[in-house]
Amino acid sequence: MEYNKLISVSGMSGLFELVSSKNDGAILRSLEDKTTKFVSSRVHNFSHLESIEVYTIRENVNLVDIFKAMEASKEKQPSEKDPKAVKAYFQKVYPDMDFERVYASDMKKMVKWFAVLQSNNIEAKLSEGESEE
Repeated sequence: MEYNKLISVSGMSGLFELVSSKNDGAILRSLEDKTTKFVSSRVHNFSHLESIEVYTIRENVNLVDIFKAMEASKEKQPSEKDPKAVKAYFQKVYPDMDFERVYASDMKKMVKWFAVLQSNNIEAKLSEGESEE
């Protein structure tokens, strides 16, 4: 499974692999329970993980950069249920993050998504076709 096929779906928790797309939605496979289902694009919004950026005090960075910093860090992963611990974790792991604009809920998602990537042995990297600006 490749990082560039992973998406987040509004209103649904977890990460999904894009199996196939259709005019009115997509067929997705959950990374957590491996179930496959059709999700309508009329009800939900899809976000490719490759296209998600995070606010920093300088220029925005891609989510991959945050995941790489998390992987390189020796800090213990916090429970996503404790917002203060999650914020303290990111202040150590990625201190350039703009904590005024990145909400606690976003940081909790990043911790949860990173755990899902680790459990599925997926390397967080941008595809070769992605151009640097």
